[in-house]
Amino acid sequence: MPTIADLGGLEILDSRGRPTVLARCTLASGAVGSASVPSGASTGRAEALELRDGDPERYRGLGCRKAVSHLRGELREALKGQTFEHQCELDRALIALDGTDGKARLGANAILAASLAFARAAAEGNSPLYRHLAEAFGHEPITLPRPTVNLFSGGKHAGGQVDIQDVLLIPEAATTMDEALATVYDIYQHAAERAGERYGVRALVADEGGLAPPFPTAEAMIEEALEAISAAGYTPGEEVALAVDVASSHFFQGGLYRLGEEALEAQGMIERLLGWLDAYPIRSIEDGLAEDDWDHWPELRERVGGRALVLGDDLLCSNPRRVDRALKTGATDALLLKVNQIGTLTEADRALKLARSAGWAVTVSARSGETEDDWLADLATGWDGDFIKIGSLTRSERLAKYNRLRAIEEETGFALARWHRDGNP
Repeated sequence: MPTIADLGGLEILDSRGRPTVLARCTLASGAVGSASVPSGASTGRAEALELRDGDPERYRGLGCRKAVSHLRGELREALKGQTFEHQCELDRALIALDGTDGKARLGANAILAASLAFARAAAEGNSPLYRHLAEAFGHEPITLPRPTVNLFSGGKHAGGQVDIQDVLLIPEAATTMDEALATVYDIYQHAAERAGERYGVRALVADEGGLAPPFPTAEAMIEEALEAISAAGYTPGEEVALAVDVASSHFFQGGLYRLGEEALEAQGMIERLLGWLDAYPIRSIEDGLAEDDWDHWPELRERVGGRALVLGDDLLCSNPRRVDRALKTGATDALLLKVNQIGTLTEADRALKLARSAGWAVTVSARSGETEDDWLADLATGWDGDFIKIGSLTRSERLAKYNRLRAIEEETGFALARWHRDGNP
């Protein structure tokens, strides 16, 4: 049974150059685990609270010294010498020590870093992290998650040059991670070349590595993705399909969806999305409506009718309470799981199992502010994710996770998951 001998922390920088938290957990056995946590730019209001210092003279208030001090101080003193037979026991202790609903006192960044570092230390020398996470939470992985890979980005992940946040590639015909990444690489290169020819400049790269040309409309963004797929020699809708992260909350103002030059009521926004499904091979629509537009999410799901996944991110925030509400109201049929939205492995697993109980798909997701830590690849595999959303095939914080998936593939021989529940794609 793992006994914590020491716990520490360090403020490090994420992929945007902003501070984040790294925790280091040492067990009495001598095993050591460290883990760093990400941060989102497109965040839901119901997310657990990252603790930031608020000092405008240092990192414009974004410093994480307070969160690190909690790891080195209160959390260390409370947990040192304590034995935890199961990850759930450690996570419950962390939640109780914080004592707030949204982890506002000690900070979700400090708490999640401790949760992950303990898991990695417990796995050290015993089993690969993906296997440890599977066994600790009762999962039986048999496949790798299929990647959904950023091709074009807008919204808060880029310069807001187009309202929607991401258009992603789903390499549907690929059966291995190796084949999937090679397919996406080919399409990405064609897209970059075409963007340079069309706009006369080298396309800028967004927070998650997606290309960010100045598209005039969301539809132009989607259509250019299809043209890049064809230019690379693949058949859109057969070999490679699309996913769209709409991130509607960020252009929902005054009760209207202000998409481009239009100001749409909820029914108008739903019609816009349905028009995209009619015109384009889209398999997943993420945050098609605003995070608190609960009245209209069930209508969106009903009218999509299984033609694509209705994926909740800001709506759900990986929070079991919000997932349960979505289950009861029929609001979505897919969960975007971001562990730092809720703050511990145990709570994230609870959200995932609720989603699974309703036959939902699960996409395990990174954040726009990431580190080169690769624990997400192990978690998505160990928890049998249907899809994984890491970012594009650029930038080391993204590639570290893709490379870890390749290593897991080599070790296990797992094929890519195929979504098939309830007649969905």
